[in-house]
Amino acid sequence: MYNPEKTESTISGSALIEALQQIIPAGSLLFEEEDLKPYECDGLSAYRVVPLVVALPETIEQVQKVLNLCHQHKVPVVARGAGTGLSGGALPHEQGVLLSLAKFKNIIDIDPKRRIARVQPGVRNLAISQAADQYGLYYAPDPSSQIACTIGGNVAENSGGVHCLKYGLTVHNIQQLKIITIDGELLTIGGSGLDSAGYDLLALMTGSEGMLGIIVEVTVKLLPKPERAQVLLAAFDDIVKAGEAVGNIIAAGIIPAGLEMMDQLAIKAAEDFVHAGYPLEAEAILLCELDGTNEEVSEHVLKVREVLQNSGATEVRTARDEAERQVFWQGRKAAFPAVGRLSPDYYCMDGTIPRKQLPQVLKAMADLSAEYQLPVANVFHAGDGNLHPLILYDANIPGELERTEEFGGKILELCVEVGGTITGEHGVGMEKINQMCVQFNSLELQQFHAVKAAFDPQGLLNPGKAVPTLHRCAEFGAMHVHKGELPFPELERF
Repeated sequence: MYNPEKTESTISGSALIEALQQIIPAGSLLFEEEDLKPYECDGLSAYRVVPLVVALPETIEQVQKVLNLCHQHKVPVVARGAGTGLSGGALPHEQGVLLSLAKFKNIIDIDPKRRIARVQPGVRNLAISQAADQYGLYYAPDPSSQIACTIGGNVAENSGGVHCLKYGLTVHNIQQLKIITIDGELLTIGGSGLDSAGYDLLALMTGSEGMLGIIVEVTVKLLPKPERAQVLLAAFDDIVKAGEAVGNIIAAGIIPAGLEMMDQLAIKAAEDFVHAGYPLEAEAILLCELDGTNEEVSEHVLKVREVLQNSGATEVRTARDEAERQVFWQGRKAAFPAVGRLSPDYYCMDGTIPRKQLPQVLKAMADLSAEYQLPVANVFHAGDGNLHPLILYDANIPGELERTEEFGGKILELCVEVGGTITGEHGVGMEKINQMCVQFNSLELQQFHAVKAAFDPQGLLNPGKAVPTLHRCAEFGAMHVHKGELPFPELERF
């Protein structure tokens, strides 16, 4: 029977390692502390746990045997890609196996006529486009970490990127998955057609955060490279005006390939790091990319320029050539590491709101920043309302991490309050698990647990992540009621 709280292993750590040594080649099974430390966290380094053992299988058969062993002895399993995730989704279990797919890094096949590529989960996001370039094709989802993040992790978190406004998230750009269940069964999810009978398990697996199965192959859709792509950079003396301009562009009937916003803190950090030529005096900038045919892009550039000027832009530039277009995007994609130069630590949030609420939410976040006395650098996918506030803090100051986490929770609850959601592409992991109690009621959470139980009755795959127990939500709700902050009447059911 599925128990989301805890499952006790029936094998000792030493016996587990000995059994795994019969499956995994020498050198690909790590169990000494110095070898385990690099795996103690993902990109959310505030949470750290050293795993019992790290397995790096090289074949599907090895993955099946590892999972079958863990299923037999009730051992937790956490899958890991490149470790670039930002929600603690790949945080290890101290009594479990960390299953790294790093050696599954082959592009199996590219079919330019069908515009698909079959790849292993450890293939880097950017490597797919690089391999498809010879056919005039590319893979559209492009997270900022695309130079390092893997396609398996992208599927697990349903990653997006700067071009997701026009081309969609990972779920819109994959066609088939091969997964292995906790008891070692190999399943094919999706197919070669655009649709198939039965439940849409492909969408269910995408964004499931390693809780339902282990991905061992992904078939991605490839798109023809557009004839032309042009970027406009617009500067604003008020971040709220920049937020309003986003809605005005969409209202004009134009769907840009990408529409990104950065505030002054992020602008300065990125400019010092990349030297992209960003206007340092601006309170906010928008990067708007338009792609398509030459005629279409020329028409849209003129129209968007007019919209931006009418929205209060103090300056509008058009990239002079492909080199400058790339530099504009380099600054945006380097914004996260660049902000690390401003503060000893930062906490990267990820929530999504309706576009029309952007000005209101930006103002509310500024008020929260003043209340908590913690600076915020805003870098986000403005076109689809996916916010990425970076809260700057110093973990060496006692209590500041806890205050930062509370501030971050308030931002996510604000997203829900205006009709949005607590994540856009980073996933829930450990970071947002309490805010799941805000977005969903008890009956909805019970359905999530029922889906988990159908795939993993013993709760061994990535336990304790993404979907909170009802008990946890009851405690979280009681804490907020006690503080007089959020009543959550729905939690009376727990």
